[in-house]
Amino acid sequence: MKEYKNIKISDFNYELPDSKIAKYPLANRDESKLLVFKDGKISESVFKNSPAFLPEKAQLVFNNTRVIHARLFFRKETGSKIEIFCLEPLEPADYQIAFHQTNETTWKCMVGNLKKWKGETLHQSIVIAGETVILSAEKREQNGNTVAVRFFWDKPFSFAEIIEHSGTLPIPPYLNRETEETDEETYQTVYAKIDGSVAAPTAGLHFTDAVFQELAKKNISTHEITLHVGAGTFQPVKAETLSGHTMHREMVIIPEKIIRAFYENPEKIIAVGTTSVRSLESLYWLGLQLENGLFNPEKPEVLQWEPYEAEPKISLKKSLGNILDYLKNSKLEQIQFSTQIIILSGYQFKVIEGMFTNFHQPQSTLLLLIAAFLGDKWKEIYDYALANNFRFLSYGDSNFYLR
Repeated sequence: MKEYKNIKISDFNYELPDSKIAKYPLANRDESKLLVFKDGKISESVFKNSPAFLPEKAQLVFNNTRVIHARLFFRKETGSKIEIFCLEPLEPADYQIAFHQTNETTWKCMVGNLKKWKGETLHQSIVIAGETVILSAEKREQNGNTVAVRFFWDKPFSFAEIIEHSGTLPIPPYLNRETEETDEETYQTVYAKIDGSVAAPTAGLHFTDAVFQELAKKNISTHEITLHVGAGTFQPVKAETLSGHTMHREMVIIPEKIIRAFYENPEKIIAVGTTSVRSLESLYWLGLQLENGLFNPEKPEVLQWEPYEAEPKISLKKSLGNILDYLKNSKLEQIQFSTQIIILSGYQFKVIEGMFTNFHQPQSTLLLLIAAFLGDKWKEIYDYALANNFRFLSYGDSNFYLR
């Protein structure tokens, strides 16, 4: 346990020139470059050819979360601009119930220009379906760098409609530009369905209908889970060692039918994106909690250091079987939980055998996850990509890694 907490973040650094960061996506999603690491060798192709690199009977897992218009801008009577960035719902705490509220909801938010917001209620006027709606924001309690904000409005529209018309899609801060109209389409996956993320699961941005057709021809099965990506995905690790870094929490929803599919065939599971990796690996630890009598049905969660403290004494199949039994006995069709899991070098992957992912920021927890899967080979792969004109970060090129 101690050796994991003593991992130095400085060991996961590399020089990333601004010129290598893709500020915009390619015109055609599936024409991005694809770096393939398979059988210990690096090769490159184009993403539309990605189905050819998948093993027979592979099971691809996608995160179907949809990015919401999470940035809301208000002006005080003095003219000061206040930005409210919605992170996650507090009252009601369930995402789907919160989005269906037609009069008020309270969210955990980050607030820009917070010092100027003395406590007065903020208002803005928006138009939905020809009707003028007054959206108001009331500051509640502050907790660290976040604030609980109560939103209320005067016409019976859902909160999903309210933010869709009043808010702005949040694009990554490292793009150093404002959100543009084209981002509305390009910063969502083609299969995005469930509102809740403040950042896209960017490994999925490369997939197109044509790629899905090729996957079907190869009899590659596809599954959809949901992890609502939080702003913490961009949070840099500021501590010298991992012991000083608190991992962010994210909400995960996985249907029973998918857990059953993995239970019946717990092989060749390939995650599309690090969000899918974290979701799937967290499943194992929930099943182990059930085995050990440590599962809390009131607040299902996987904590940051749990994989390094618990003894992984059961198989993946047994773990998944435990979850299926729990769902059956509880008459639930899905498991919903939060995960704070941090995946570091030395972590033994329990669920996935491969992943699609983009290139990640230096000294980020996402790069740590990649290094856990690849070992020291991550340096060789990133050096190759930098030397061979690959485009980096959210709108950049793709990687496929197979164990």
